Amino acid sequence: MFPLNRMLGAFVKRGRLTVRDAGGAVHVFAGATMEGPDGVTLRPVTMRIHDAALYRKLVLNPELHMGEAYMDGTVTFEDGSTIRDFLVLFSANRYSLAELPIQKALYRAKMWLRKVQQSNRRGEAQKNVAHHYDIGNEFYRLFLDKNLLYSCAYFRSPDETLEEAQRNKLRLLAAKLDLRPGQRVLDIGCGWGDLALYLAQLEEVEVTGVTLSKEQQELASKRARDMGLASRVRFELKDYRDVAGKFDRIVSVGMFEHVGVHHYDEFFAQVNALMPDDGVMLLHSIGKMSPPGTASPWYRKYIFPGAYSPALSEVFEVIERQHLWCLDLEFLRLHYAMTLRHWCERFEKNRARVVEMYDERFARMWEFYLISAEMMFRTGSQLVFHMQLSRRRDAVALQRDYIVDRQRAYLEREKKLELVI
Repeated sequence: MFPLNRMLGAFVKRGRLTVRDAGGAVHVFAGATMEGPDGVTLRPVTMRIHDAALYRKLVLNPELHMGEAYMDGTVTFEDGSTIRDFLVLFSANRYSLAELPIQKALYRAKMWLRKVQQSNRRGEAQKNVAHHYDIGNEFYRLFLDKNLLYSCAYFRSPDETLEEAQRNKLRLLAAKLDLRPGQRVLDIGCGWGDLALYLAQLEEVEVTGVTLSKEQQELASKRARDMGLASRVRFELKDYRDVAGKFDRIVSVGMFEHVGVHHYDEFFAQVNALMPDDGVMLLHSIGKMSPPGTASPWYRKYIFPGAYSPALSEVFEVIERQHLWCLDLEFLRLHYAMTLRHWCERFEKNRARVVEMYDERFARMWEFYLISAEMMFRTGSQLVFHMQLSRRRDAVALQRDYIVDRQRAYLEREKKLELVI
């Protein structure tokens, strides 16, 4: 099984991995402890490799070829092991993999190519979005909350439902926007429209949502009409770079990851141009607590073409150039791991339906995506941040108390308006 056996021997520092190779031979790789970095006991994993060509492929590009092998069935799991068990073990050992000389060399090569990998020019950006979001609204209904919020929820307690936690997130965002009656609000990357509709129900504001997904725009517009909010909430199929006018408040949730680091100046310059001096922008995005890097090759190819989750250092240097004040910064550390666990559980309950709608390979692809994403937020370097920006340092109150006060007030307003989750 050379050269894969040498890599796995250096890789497995925690847990136990048994590999049955294509010829039937058994190889055992055991770490010094069965405990993961988060204190959770790792389950032993037994993996069978059915194709000898994977020995070299997994060494040269483990993230890409492991995901493809699971999708294609050339890697399977035995003795009660599952893909979740393997991805938990992989996540517990991810840093030892990065320290291997060949992986360091490959990392340097990837950094040279990342401008091409993160290209999101006009037209290209819409194609990238359609690859993921225009595969059918009914598919997303199988694992998202009933309002189709496809971003990190906010759990005030671990036993809350996904629907409750997503409503908490909307309430938190609304509080940080510090809305006033009569204001114009822009939602960049509005998804299926729930945030825009929520804001318009809470306050007398006019909201414009823009998206590059045709299916999202059509469903969001229908929801606005059905709720009687079409006079104050509209959704447009438009690139954020083509938006004109002035907006008192701008919010973007889960879209910045699709901008690409080489387009950050373009993004924040447009945000700056769309706001008055006392305007406020709230950015909700995935980031990471590690230095700048590249996106997973498997994610780029199969899930999010052109996407990248930035290091905070990559964002702050652009904000400085655009002369924007960061008024507030908050990190949601484990909330996305909790969100993804809910999505995983709902997906597994509806897995047979996914296979029926698409096929087994598609179902395995999404299993691999949802579970590996959960692990990146649970034991990897991924996090979610809320960044509040303005050209004026006093655009919002100088004490953060207003954020908590607004959340409490909005919770009471929801009850009075009988806003159903």
